[in-house]
Amino acid sequence: MKVSILGAGNWGTTLAIMLKDKAEVTLWTIEKIENRENKRYLPGYKIPSNIKISMDLEKSILDSELIVFALPSQVIREVARKVFPGSNAILLSVAKGVEVQSLERMSEILESETGVSQKNICVLSGPTIAREVVREIPTSCVCAGVNEKSAIIIQKLFNSSLFRMYTSTDVVGVEMGGALKNVIALAAGICDGLELGVNAKGSLLSRGIREIMRIGTKMGADPLTFAGLSGLGDLITTSFSKDSRNRQVGERIGRGESLREILGNMIEVAEGVSTTKAAVKLSEKYKVSMPITHEVSEILFNEKSPRDGIRDLMTREPKSEQI
Repeated sequence: MKVSILGAGNWGTTLAIMLKDKAEVTLWTIEKIENRENKRYLPGYKIPSNIKISMDLEKSILDSELIVFALPSQVIREVARKVFPGSNAILLSVAKGVEVQSLERMSEILESETGVSQKNICVLSGPTIAREVVREIPTSCVCAGVNEKSAIIIQKLFNSSLFRMYTSTDVVGVEMGGALKNVIALAAGICDGLELGVNAKGSLLSRGIREIMRIGTKMGADPLTFAGLSGLGDLITTSFSKDSRNRQVGERIGRGESLREILGNMIEVAEGVSTTKAAVKLSEKYKVSMPITHEVSEILFNEKSPRDGIRDLMTREPKSEQI
């Protein structure tokens, strides 16, 4: 199978390395990679010699049967409109975000910009910290597509004794779980920065998944999806992992740093920052209460004190847990 991976961040590079013995792989990058080591995003791991590295987008996707979009969510549209895949090509998004301007999910952007039918578009999500996957630590994830046959093709390609992939037809649920968990992970990081302990963090994650479930089901997702890998599994992982960029950003904010200075010296993208903006808009559009998301937004963009945000969450009107 001929596979093109667009984006040589740590996840795109990791996916390319994973497929070195399974497919003919081309890794497209906008930054030169010297000596076959991606020192900027994945230092310490050589890219095998049988993986082609290219800075030419058109040549990278030529005759590809699978095109993987391993790019930040806010730039996927820009790249997708330059991609002209073959009629039978499958597109796979591994990004976790919602476009701020349009509020579209990545699969929706790929469909509108490439003209590829939804039946040939899939999304991958779950607790997949790249630096653990590349170290060959056992990992599970989920691939969703409205046409399960496309998801099964991807499942068979990626599945191994160390990387177990499940399939789903709930594209909305898998995408929204993966995107919105980053917002809650920011809040979890703030808890860590304030040294609030595990009671507060456990409560936050429990209420956070309810928040994700409320908006997700309103958008048409199956609520059970959020109890799975792309929901609760990814939320727990991202909220506790030392390698989670979103948790790291939240922790630094909790310790008193400003968002501007944090983002100014980050190499990789913390998707939760832009997704917070989109999530607030979605809550207003669908008239769904998302108090944690709104407090994260106030802290990130309106200079609200993290402790004031926590106080306002804790002093809201008492209600049933099921609401």
